[in-house]
Amino acid sequence: MPQPTRNLVYGLCFMIAVMVFGVVGYLSAGWNLSDSIYMVVISIFTVGYGEVRPIEAEGLRDLTMAIIVLGCFSVIFVSGALVQFLLAGQILRALGDRRMSAELKKLNKHVIICGYGRIGRMVAADLKAGQRPFVIIDKDERRLETAREEGYLTLEGEATRESVLIEAGIAKASVLATVLPSDASNVFITLSARDLNPELRIISRGEDPATERKLIQAGATRVVLPAHIGAERVSHLILFPEAEQLIDDSEKSHHLREDLVDLGLQMEESIVPKYSRFVGKTVADLESHEDGGMIVVALHRKDGGTELRPGREVVLNAGDGVVTVSRGSNLCLLLEKERE
Repeated sequence: MPQPTRNLVYGLCFMIAVMVFGVVGYLSAGWNLSDSIYMVVISIFTVGYGEVRPIEAEGLRDLTMAIIVLGCFSVIFVSGALVQFLLAGQILRALGDRRMSAELKKLNKHVIICGYGRIGRMVAADLKAGQRPFVIIDKDERRLETAREEGYLTLEGEATRESVLIEAGIAKASVLATVLPSDASNVFITLSARDLNPELRIISRGEDPATERKLIQAGATRVVLPAHIGAERVSHLILFPEAEQLIDDSEKSHHLREDLVDLGLQMEESIVPKYSRFVGKTVADLESHEDGGMIVVALHRKDGGTELRPGREVVLNAGDGVVTVSRGSNLCLLLEKERE
């Protein structure tokens, strides 16, 4: 229990104990319950209306003086504890805001996450595991409270407002990830962020595939379509169940993709359409088409089975899944080209 709450509880308990002590004392002297309670209340709070009954007995005078002294002390204690209880939250919040502001000013080459929903939580967890500095922007206080409990740096506000992005240190940030469920908000944030920092790498979430073009035009470096990725994942598991072990090793896959990005490379996977010009062609034909800029690292056969590092003489069939490592190539567009 926090100290302010504990003090308030102790003070109230002491005040109640004094009142019970006084009422019992007056009842023992032959007073009725109503007069006893009334006398105790006006004594504790020093109202001074006068005695409801003459206090002539020596014991009653001692009892009344004791109630006045102890009652005044309890009222002072409770009043102080109540003020402390009411102000403690505001003081702690103010100190927390100051600490957050100081931490934000220290950030450099950090990541800004706009939105702490389902996707934002996963991004934050991965960045924390990768020891990458980041700050979370969200307008929902409950979500931010959850983020603070995880030890994350947070900023409350609308990410669509430039002032909030500036406070998050967008001028010194290296990456901004806007993962709000609203495409309109993501487009607006992308526009504002690109205007505030032309060198910023912006990763935007899109719900509607038609929004991808708008996000790119707004300045997004990359656009992620969660629904599209999920659908591809499901279809891949249906088409290539034997490849599940290969693609499910998430930790190795995560580190591999990070290493490839550091080298300026990317891993892609696509299915060979039945009308593709590469049906019946070899792996060497596909790799040579990009002048050595593409390497086939795995081949998921339509009829089952996965070939890792297939030979250059291996033939591609319609429905096969091709996994490549390349530098800026677009495997999907390449395989989509029809036979001449």
